[in-house]
Amino acid sequence: MPLYRYKAVNNVGEVAAGELDATSESEIVERLRDQGLMPMQVLAATGERSSGAPKPIQRRSWFAPRRVTRDNVLGLTRELATLLGAGLPLDRALEILISLAPSPPVAVLLQTIRDSVRGGKSLSQSLDMHRDVFSRFYVNIVRAGEAGGALGVVLTRLAETMERNKELRENVLSALIYPTILVFVAVASIMVLLVFVVPTFQQTFAQAGKALPLPTQIVIFVGTGLRKYWWLLLLFVVGCVWLFRRRLRRPSVRYRWDQRLLRWPLIGDLLAKVEVARFARTLATLLANGVTLLSGLSIVKETMTNTVLATALDGVVTRLREGKGFGRPLNETGIYPRLATQMILVGEESGRLEEMLARVADIYDREVAVSIKRFLAVLEPVLILSLAVLVLGIVLSILMGIVGMSELVG
Repeated sequence: MPLYRYKAVNNVGEVAAGELDATSESEIVERLRDQGLMPMQVLAATGERSSGAPKPIQRRSWFAPRRVTRDNVLGLTRELATLLGAGLPLDRALEILISLAPSPPVAVLLQTIRDSVRGGKSLSQSLDMHRDVFSRFYVNIVRAGEAGGALGVVLTRLAETMERNKELRENVLSALIYPTILVFVAVASIMVLLVFVVPTFQQTFAQAGKALPLPTQIVIFVGTGLRKYWWLLLLFVVGCVWLFRRRLRRPSVRYRWDQRLLRWPLIGDLLAKVEVARFARTLATLLANGVTLLSGLSIVKETMTNTVLATALDGVVTRLREGKGFGRPLNETGIYPRLATQMILVGEESGRLEEMLARVADIYDREVAVSIKRFLAVLEPVLILSLAVLVLGIVLSILMGIVGMSELVG
């Protein structure tokens, strides 16, 4: 059976570590709970069973992350919720998390938070000092949990929301892997043809001069340019990327770019659904933990990446303050999908806005998966056909040159 290493905490907050054989991680978790332990980490062990006392997992320094990642924050949230739910005080829970820290940056962060809590600040105030790690959304959820006296429960909900958002993000990124590889292979294939194959015919065609067909001359010119000035092309591409990213920092440019993205076929629909799913789930989590709708919309706006959809919320907030409600002004923006706005309007009128927002998030999570499949179904043949046309064009241009030389010789 596979070997697993575990770290768990007993009812007095002491950390226990060891190794167990089991068929799955879930079996390890059940066995630890039967022993009165709270599992914090269960990892598949590599190599043979060590003799004697169990040793902690050794991490090589060059593989250790240099900053606190999103996955680190998700893990900390889930573990802290588990410890607080078991009745441990916050100070002791933070001490345990420090001992379980997966990397030095995480340990330093937790030590800073622990020291701040010991100094008399609340957890939300301590987290707010690290806005580069904990978002305003995260801090406000924790603050709401502290105000309601249910920090453990709130952290559990927060971890679940973060996991769903992570799953959504990873689904989109995973779908882009194959098209990215396909584009890379296409570009590499064309570069090989132009830089290595075409020049072999250059000396043969040299004596032909202007008698060569125009397509052949163009292909030879491009191949020669790439072979001699590839570094200039590389600098040009890097410069264009740098200039584009710099211009996107300007709000007006970013707004126009996001506006164009939403109008693109397939891509615009996919981006809108991703944003709506994140928007609905984040707002539902905030409302479930006692944050007001006005404050929640202000926080949600900061989590959105598309500035067009985010800016549209300003008008919704203004109408909401005037007593015009939430669902109707959101529908009148004309930007958010009609299904989402109608469901939100029904939830608002029936007094179940939080529940309806959660349903909207679930619906659009599924819609994103469908849109990704539809996008890939169109993109893959387009990329393959484009590559085939480019390669065929290069080959035909060479053949035209060879035919032209044969006519001259004849």
